[in-house]
Amino acid sequence: MNRWRVRETFGDAATFHARGAEPARSATFVAVSTRTLVLGSAQPDTDVDRRVADALAINVVRRRSGGGAVLLMPGEFIWLDLVVPAGDVLWVDDIGRSMLWVGELWQRALAAVGVTAEVSTTVADSATPSWARRICFTGVGNGEVLLAGRKLVGVSQRRTRSAARFQSLCHLRWRPEVVVALMAAPRPVAAELAPMVACVPVPAAEICAALQAQLENF
Repeated sequence: MNRWRVRETFGDAATFHARGAEPARSATFVAVSTRTLVLGSAQPDTDVDRRVADALAINVVRRRSGGGAVLLMPGEFIWLDLVVPAGDVLWVDDIGRSMLWVGELWQRALAAVGVTAEVSTTVADSATPSWARRICFTGVGNGEVLLAGRKLVGVSQRRTRSAARFQSLCHLRWRPEVVVALMAAPRPVAAELAPMVACVPVPAAEICAALQAQLENF
């Protein structure tokens, strides 16, 4: 059985996103030291109101995986970064289905702590296409996790010939008012985004322990 190298890292989100993925299984729980808005790899800089970001002391960085912006407030999320090498049993050539196992990992971990969630098999959320492009948690894609119809875990992916990196995250606290303020006009209203996202109703330490335990089944 392939083994996971499990570790924790704390620091600057930009530094972590800049690292390459080694072609070996790894699971990294990431915590950040500063308030950060992370843009998707192809997301235009013009999506962000830099004056607001500067006023709120929020760094704006870019990840190598796709999707919309994600707000990282220290201590208010669980970020699990997963890497699998090419040829691994978890490597799926079909990009549309390649993230399903990540959602299943979260689903099992949540079930272990009493939270019933479901894994989305929807390619994209047609209800909010404009905001989903700009704000990650307003859209739902394959392999992401829902709680009572609201997005609980977001997943993005970057792959090379040698490895695939899956970045998964759930919020412990959702701040739609901050996310909206950081977006350049035209922007949604916070009340529109508030009901789209679910937060984990269990202490972070319990979720992280459950995730680590479930890794042994993958």
